[in-house]
Amino acid sequence: MRCLMLFCLLLGATPGFALDRSQVEGYLLENGLQVLLKTGYERDHVSIRLVVGIGFDDFPCERQELPHLLEHLLFSGIDDSGEGGLETRMQALGGEWNAYTSSADTTFVIEAPARNQRKVLDLLLAALRDTKIDDNALQISKKIVEREDGGHYTHLQRWLDRQDLGHRASDQLAVELGLKCAERSSVQDMTLAQVDALRQHWYAPNNMSLIVVGGLDRLLPAYLERTYGQLEPVEPGERRVLEGVTHPAEARRELTRGWLGESARLHWIFLEPVLDAGHDATYDLLQRYLDWALYSELRLQHGLSYGPAAQRESVGDTGLLSLNADVDRDQVEQAERLLGQMIERLRKDGLEPATFERIKGAAIAREAWTSQGNSALADYYWGALNDYAEGRVGEPGQRLREVSLAQADAALKGLFAAPGYVRVEKPLLGYDQLYGLAALGLGLMLAAVLLWRRRR
Repeated sequence: MRCLMLFCLLLGATPGFALDRSQVEGYLLENGLQVLLKTGYERDHVSIRLVVGIGFDDFPCERQELPHLLEHLLFSGIDDSGEGGLETRMQALGGEWNAYTSSADTTFVIEAPARNQRKVLDLLLAALRDTKIDDNALQISKKIVEREDGGHYTHLQRWLDRQDLGHRASDQLAVELGLKCAERSSVQDMTLAQVDALRQHWYAPNNMSLIVVGGLDRLLPAYLERTYGQLEPVEPGERRVLEGVTHPAEARRELTRGWLGESARLHWIFLEPVLDAGHDATYDLLQRYLDWALYSELRLQHGLSYGPAAQRESVGDTGLLSLNADVDRDQVEQAERLLGQMIERLRKDGLEPATFERIKGAAIAREAWTSQGNSALADYYWGALNDYAEGRVGEPGQRLREVSLAQADAALKGLFAAPGYVRVEKPLLGYDQLYGLAALGLGLMLAAVLLWRRRR
């Protein structure tokens, strides 16, 4: 008996029983709602993501916060019990929920016990369909959105943003290039009519994707057909064209961040040329390679920066790849010179083959454990929605394997073909400068006192 139990345990632990995250059950309801279902790691729990295809980038600068505002309004209540009553119902079901608005979409995120998955989905459907939005709820949600964005947007803050004093380095460059709005969108000017129009035209099943991962109810497909399948589709509208580079930017700028301190941050930012194949996988590997190059150059060899790092981000229709280092303000010039030499060396010699293969292998190995648990798996499908086809989502590990050294080298040369943009963030004054100004001020005061005494 013991041998039989041991055999069963070993059999269950073999790779053949491992969860294949790339395989997922997906289909469209008649009203156009995309459904992705996956039996996950924990059978007594489900992770739910409802993704609505509308985000910040779908609106001009003055109205970019409109989808964020509607996201909060949909939590304001479905009956007289209001927002508190809605939250009480979710708590009674043992669930937690939240929502997030990004540049591309608005996503409702739910974690709940598997036994209550249909009841939780009922509550989400009621919030989407039955929430009555009035002027009082609008004013409350406006205050919440303002608070999340940093508080009331004063004339002083607006002026500081226009002077590039309110943006981090990559945001400042994006504004300068015309990829991003210079000022925050003011929610105070937004109306109920605008919110209602957004809800009617974009919160439709044929603009939504529903992801459920975990211990799936065997009646879930029939339930979804009977409930979410009854939502009325709308004629899809044209999504706004993403902003492109429309203005030149200065090659180097120093940005003031804070009033006093000895630290600084150095950023060398490049625009990513579009690749014909394997764009994201290739630049992901380049980012990891440049992470190591920065670490080796600025920390191991010269001890200038504790946590240098490369970073990728997308703004408008353009990808940015930045080389970043935290340094002392009196070492900025040295770090910038070393970084320039490293870039020139990479531009001339290309990638070191053994290092590239080591980093590529580590990146592929990492894909085996990055999506552990139902929540991480649901988020993985959320990020891979555009890559779903015929019951499978693309496998990142396979994409990484397909990137050759020659491809990565060519992408690196293209990336560094332009000189890039240097941005240095540091406080207005260092302590030495403050002491010098204080000594100068004291000297002027003493001189003034002596002059006044002589004249008496």
